[in-house]
Amino acid sequence: MSYIYKTKGTCSTQIEVELDGNIVKNVKFTGGCQGNLQAIPRLVEGMTVKEVERRISGIHCGMKNTSCGDQLARALREAYDAQKNA
Repeated sequence: MSYIYKTKGTCSTQIEVELDGNIVKNVKFTGGCQGNLQAIPRLVEGMTVKEVERRISGIHCGMKNTSCGDQLARALREAYDAQKNA
C-alpha cells in the first residue's frame, strides 16, 4: 500500500511511504536535508512500523517539536492504520 503524508513543522514537505502489511518497503521524502533524507529510508526499510516508531518517534530537530524522523514515524502509523481500515 502506498500512502502520502503531508509533514508538519519540518523542512521536508511530504513523505511517500509504501507498506507491505506492517513492513516498511519504500520511503521517499520531498524537501529537507538531502543527506539525512537519503539515509533515513535506507535505515528503516525492512523494519516494522512499530520498530520505526520505537526508534525515531519523538526526536526533535533543533528547537522544533518534531523532526523528519518523527514525522516519518507518524506517517507510517497513519498509513498502517489506514491500511487496516481499508
